Amino acid sequence: MAVAGLRFLGAAWLLAALLPLGAAAAVTVATGQAAVDGRRAVAATAEDFVCATLDWWPPDKCDYGTCAWGRAGLLNLDLNNKVLLNAVRAFSPLKLRLGGTLQDKVVYGSGDLAGRPCTPFAKNASAPFGFTQGCLPLRRWDELNAFFQKSGAKIVFGLNALNGRVPLPDGSMGGPWDSTNAASLIRYTVSRGYQIHGWELGNELSGKGVGTRIGADQYAADVIALKTIVDDIYRASPSKPLVLAPGGFFDPAWFTELIVKTKPNLLNVITHHIYSLGPGRDAHLIEKILNPSVLDQMVSTFSSLQGILKSTGTSTVAWVGEAGGAYNSGRHLVTDAFVFSFWFLDQFGMSAKYDTKSYCRQTLVGGNYGLLNTTTFQPNPDYYSALLWHRLMGTKVLATTFTGTNKVRAYAHCARDSPGITLLLINLSGNTKTQVTVTQTAGNAAAGAHSHGTRRSNSTTQVSDKHGARRHGRKFGHGHAHAPGLAAAAAGDATRDEYHLTAKGGDLRSQVMMLNGKALATGADGSIPRLEPAKVDAAEPIAVAPYSIVFARIPHFDAPACR
Repeated sequence: MAVAGLRFLGAAWLLAALLPLGAAAAVTVATGQAAVDGRRAVAATAEDFVCATLDWWPPDKCDYGTCAWGRAGLLNLDLNNKVLLNAVRAFSPLKLRLGGTLQDKVVYGSGDLAGRPCTPFAKNASAPFGFTQGCLPLRRWDELNAFFQKSGAKIVFGLNALNGRVPLPDGSMGGPWDSTNAASLIRYTVSRGYQIHGWELGNELSGKGVGTRIGADQYAADVIALKTIVDDIYRASPSKPLVLAPGGFFDPAWFTELIVKTKPNLLNVITHHIYSLGPGRDAHLIEKILNPSVLDQMVSTFSSLQGILKSTGTSTVAWVGEAGGAYNSGRHLVTDAFVFSFWFLDQFGMSAKYDTKSYCRQTLVGGNYGLLNTTTFQPNPDYYSALLWHRLMGTKVLATTFTGTNKVRAYAHCARDSPGITLLLINLSGNTKTQVTVTQTAGNAAAGAHSHGTRRSNSTTQVSDKHGARRHGRKFGHGHAHAPGLAAAAAGDATRDEYHLTAKGGDLRSQVMMLNGKALATGADGSIPRLEPAKVDAAEPIAVAPYSIVFARIPHFDAPACR
């Protein structure tokens, strides 16, 4: 009893440390239940689910009178910065997608420019997206690949898909893709022994397009041409890079045509972009982020794309290829602050449930939505959120239902590299602490079901509760004693690992992430801090403070899907 008592006091102290300053008197306490079906996985992600982007924008890229990119573009990023190197290394590996708006205006200085100089982007108000064509010198490509090799990053490179096109009367671009320059870069890359995880064709040219567009029929032909080039150039290689497309916004009819015309295996990955919160200048971004109805609006996109892939008989899988939440570089002290982790981690959890294999955050560094600060490279809160997901959430996704309030979002996966499960809880309420009991679903859970705060009649097995499930054995609902659930917790002093994420001082706009009440910061040598859990008595409910996020790794949860 003494040990259990100490654990309880420790949990109480932890919760007190997590509550927003001055908010204790206003906080109410509620209860909730997270029911996890551990019998089978409803979806699966890739091992390297977490991905980030690097963009082409030059320092004079500005939005709403603010120039937020600095020297974060691919042509001028400081590749010798220790924090940058350590931040990428910490993932082992981090997948990086190189691309963005200017991607289709990039040429490659790989010997076929017919004497034209390889010059950088220049500002030009009359040019599409405000810049002239730019060039990637081979020496810079060498420098980038040296960094990628040193950091262990896995690279997806976005190719220029507008080469050779002609304008059509309806504003779209027609004619076949001229692959000459791209093929030259790919050959050079192979000749130097650089490892590329995938080659992606084009940026935001699908559907209605951004700036311009290309029809799905022509795009499918171009994807097949890229596949042929990759197969030919890598014919002597034991493994070939992935072929990805279109790197654009989801349009059901357009995406369906592309998938059908490249099935079953000419297109490895279909990529779509997400800026569901609107423009970065929107003064109501925080309210949107904290609104469950707004968050749920993305369900239709993930569900629809999953349905298309399942129904067309293709081996193509889905990735989110670029997601900054708010377009035009995001918004300072929102998309680079603690509050954005609510949106970001909810996107991770939601997309994974619909079989999204990888999710690329815009950006690793650059703009107002970087995982790292554009000037100092110090990690913003979302960096730590992404790193914890990467280390704690395994590839198998488990159906999870939360009962209580729609302000708490719940997602569960098999734990990564350890027994049991990891549960992610996101509390969008600023004045309610929720005591969450975790149970094992014993009824039928629909594959890919998306439910937050709705009541289900499924029977459940009690895994932990404040009345001492660990000490008194398992509590079973409605006679379903056969259901898997608590295993080791019935014997001995079982604990779980909890990672409570809060904003410094309770300020949602803070750029300092608190882990279990302690500020996270890099070391003097640029090292990424250790992310240490709090050990909590498994018999206690999970105490989710207002405006907080909790990862709970529960090793004693017996999930057959995870064995």
